[in-house]
Amino acid sequence: MKHLRMAALCLLVLSTGQAWTAGKLVYPEYEEPRAVFDFFFEDPRHINSALFWLRSYMNPLTESPYDMAPEFMDIIVVIHGTEIVTVAERNYDKYREAVDRMRYYAQLGVKFRVCGMAATDFGYTVDDFHEFIEVVPSAITELAHWQQQGYGLITPLVREKRFSIDEIR
Repeated sequence: MKHLRMAALCLLVLSTGQAWTAGKLVYPEYEEPRAVFDFFFEDPRHINSALFWLRSYMNPLTESPYDMAPEFMDIIVVIHGTEIVTVAERNYDKYREAVDRMRYYAQLGVKFRVCGMAATDFGYTVDDFHEFIEVVPSAITELAHWQQQGYGLITPLVREKRFSIDEIR
């Protein structure tokens, strides 16, 4: 029976005259990019990987054929997990790379918001954060609000990398 199905599939392909071809590059019509990123990680170091998600969202839109200016993208990052410690000024030396990247994105118009409830749980006040951080009452309320405004929700999944690309290639 298995061989019969395979033979039928081969006949179908041959009868349609279609050959298997390589994939093709397409450019969907992306307009008015609006996204809210949900950052909630078990390990504050995961913010570095999550920022690559932000880069992966922005960079293709700034390149041809889209050529969008980052300043015209509406992007909000809501921080409410252990990564809150990365945006506290007193931890700058420890998380300098992530903070500098976030500051760069903030200069391009990305808004970084910290959950006030979570900040309180960590013992932080508004004055403890870098100048580009805005504290909102609740991350969950903030995420729901922006989704209701039509923003796409992006929740980066950050996993520990077990294999190098060369090992799995």
